[in-house]
Amino acid sequence: MQLDRTDFEILRQLRKNARLPNKALAERLGIAPSTALERVRRLHEAGAILGYHAEIRPSAIGIGLQALVSVRLARHSRTDVAAFNTYLGGLREVLAFYHIAGADDFLIHVAVQGSDHLRDLVLDAFTTRPEVARIETSLIFSFQRNPELPVYAE
Repeated sequence: MQLDRTDFEILRQLRKNARLPNKALAERLGIAPSTALERVRRLHEAGAILGYHAEIRPSAIGIGLQALVSVRLARHSRTDVAAFNTYLGGLREVLAFYHIAGADDFLIHVAVQGSDHLRDLVLDAFTTRPEVARIETSLIFSFQRNPELPVYAE
């Protein structure tokens, strides 16, 4: 799909506020509401918009601590990487994970109730895995998502 300036601006606006009413979106872009609605529908169908997400205050759902866990695998084979990916996807404490290049193989964002929960997660969920060789945990003091969208394809 070839995106134009209007499409990029729709993506920017929805990144800042996914609940922006269609009428307000159209006003901000200077287009008709029917045009905005059709373009958003087309962006969905083309896969440019994958979905919408609610930003939830962690403490509202019992999350008292977040951390980034760096994991180095014993072997960096396709089989081990795939198995570890699948495993991480099934852990409820895992908010996001990245397969990365460098000294470590994975960077995992976890959310837990507190320090005891974090310790148990690391000991029970990560150190018991045969593919894991090394773990390093960094506590997150604060988190803020950037609402701006870096668009490079314009």
